Amino acid sequence: MTFLGFFTLAFVAISAVLAVTSRNLFESSVWLGIFSLMMAANFFILDAPDVAITEAAVGAGVSTVLFLGALALTAEHEHVKEKFRWLPVVVMSVLGVVLLVVSFEQPLLGDYTAPVHQHVAPWYLSETPRLIDIPNIVTAILASFRGYDTLGEVIVVFTAGIGVISVLGFRPKSKSTLRGSSLAQRVRGVQHHAVLRVVGKLLIPVLMLFALVVQFHGKYTPGGGFSAGALFAAAVMLYGILEGADKSAKALPQLVMLRLAALGATIYSGVGLVAFFKGGNFLNYSVLVTDPLAGQYLGILLIEFGVGLTVTAVLIMIFNAIANRDSY
Repeated sequence: MTFLGFFTLAFVAISAVLAVTSRNLFESSVWLGIFSLMMAANFFILDAPDVAITEAAVGAGVSTVLFLGALALTAEHEHVKEKFRWLPVVVMSVLGVVLLVVSFEQPLLGDYTAPVHQHVAPWYLSETPRLIDIPNIVTAILASFRGYDTLGEVIVVFTAGIGVISVLGFRPKSKSTLRGSSLAQRVRGVQHHAVLRVVGKLLIPVLMLFALVVQFHGKYTPGGGFSAGALFAAAVMLYGILEGADKSAKALPQLVMLRLAALGATIYSGVGLVAFFKGGNFLNYSVLVTDPLAGQYLGILLIEFGVGLTVTAVLIMIFNAIANRDSY
């Protein structure tokens, strides 16, 4: 595992350098996706599989698709004026040295005397089987013990989606525009990349199926609504890249996505309100049914579905708004 860790870490550095130095934007986007995938592998080696799945879904999945979507509407190569600046090099070098020195002060992987293992972590490990009774302690923490935090994150995601479509929906009256549908017909995905089209069409159903597994199996294995939502949205975005963003927007209209995003946030907060009116605390799922453990299971299932629904709808909404925006 040590050799594998050094290998993935070295590949992270190599892919980062290649992504920055490449003048071909398509190659740079691919290298960024590889960078995120290698980061996910590092997280997995460090025994953080939930973070690894999220990094793979958002970094290597959604981000790469968004980059390719933007690339479909731009030139393939970057045009920059070559001018070397010493100040950024010096600042980043100093920062790199500081981070390297500080890293030597970190506890070793698996060290039971590390501060994180002397505070609240032991309580989570001992009390999760008794209070919630699900194998994935990460899901128990995020969905139940820290339910308020996760609800806040869902509201932030929903608000961000509204902000993006509000900004992109602004059209200056003084300028002539080319409608988004006309633009999508003119620039239809990345059809000149045959390998990407063939592999992409094979990946779409696999991504959707894996998203469902991550969504509904997150209580037992790494996963949950955020990762599942990103995976499902990545599949839809990939379809839009391959077949044209106008088709994805027609299949999943913005108004429908906005309502689904609001529905997901409403489901989450609604579960908390039901628990409150049944005599418990807000987001205390134990009072949802007679058996407290069954109530926790039901509550986590419902709020994770709400999270996945909001994340999926917002990401698709943002992609459609960017890919079908008007060109001035």
